[in-house]
Amino acid sequence: MAQSHDPSSALPAFDAASNRLIIDLGALADNWRKMDNLSGKARAAAVLKANAYGIGIEPAAETLYAAGARDFFVANAEEGAALRPLVPDGRIYILAGMWPGNEQLFFDNGLVPIINSEEQLAFFMSVLSERGDHPCVLHVDTGMNRLGLNASEALALANDPARPASFSPVLVMSHLACADDPTHPLNRRQLESFRMVAAAFEGIEASLANSAGVHLGPDFHFDLTRPGIAVYGGEAVNGVPNPMKPVVTAEARILQIRSVRTGETASYGASAQFSRDSRVAIVAIGYADGYHRSVSGGGVTLRQARPSGAFGFLNGHKVPHLGRVTMDLSLFDITDLPKNAVRPGDYIELFGKNIAIDDVARAGGTIGYEMLTSLGSRYERAYIEA
Repeated sequence: MAQSHDPSSALPAFDAASNRLIIDLGALADNWRKMDNLSGKARAAAVLKANAYGIGIEPAAETLYAAGARDFFVANAEEGAALRPLVPDGRIYILAGMWPGNEQLFFDNGLVPIINSEEQLAFFMSVLSERGDHPCVLHVDTGMNRLGLNASEALALANDPARPASFSPVLVMSHLACADDPTHPLNRRQLESFRMVAAAFEGIEASLANSAGVHLGPDFHFDLTRPGIAVYGGEAVNGVPNPMKPVVTAEARILQIRSVRTGETASYGASAQFSRDSRVAIVAIGYADGYHRSVSGGGVTLRQARPSGAFGFLNGHKVPHLGRVTMDLSLFDITDLPKNAVRPGDYIELFGKNIAIDDVARAGGTIGYEMLTSLGSRYERAYIEA
């Protein structure tokens, strides 16, 4: 997979790619700074799990560290160990926590486990009894019903006179379930529950807000915010214009242009039917590249789906997807473009600067997070410096 911080130096190989990603590290840095500013008195962390949401952990980490981030969240200890050389004095939090057998990764790389359950708490306490002090984070469930001690367990721990002095959380955190809907009543209920727990751990920093939570306002910011998808250019709050800059632009090569007559069909299942003479671009992109089959349209009912399917962008025009996305190929209707405007070998934008990734995701009944983290290994990548 080609990578370069100077796109011009990689142009010969990059232009030869069947599909390619242009990753704007300047936009990534600007998005993080925007979220840091919106966090008010709190500082913003950087979330780098899943290979930095698919864009590459090394360039993302270096960019966000240079922008000022010093708190980093990843999914597991293996990701944390890979991140450590890139952020030498950063604090790296491990969302999955510590389990028997991986504790040495935490000690060798200065990683901070997030305690998500009574079982993890008991194991971490046993490790402390042998090793001595090591920082941790206490995760409290306030309504997500996913990871975390419940509020009663957390309060009991806070008030336990037998709690070892070596147990020294550097952060108490929780996670919002419905922050993408600012009017949802669960947001306020979670806030009140978290305030109660945070007060019981007086003097310890607190963190509640994800990307959408940052937009809920200062009450939700506490000491540390954890913006994720917004930093990568994705939509965080439902029903409002996305204020973030696009970071990833995905393009694919047009392999062939076909002429199709009225009444003919194309694609598997004869799923594209033509009511006019048409021109169709056959494009080297498919679900093996993370361009999901569901973006073909066809009545997917998940999360505000658009049964009409996705669009691409070509020479200043939106062009609709046709038929079914297959493993390696997709079809787009280019009938309304001038004949000399498109040739085999040209690239079509799948999402990015002109087609929002969240619009493509909605066409497939999913979210931008899944589109980004599904980007396949067949993309060539070029990075635009911050």
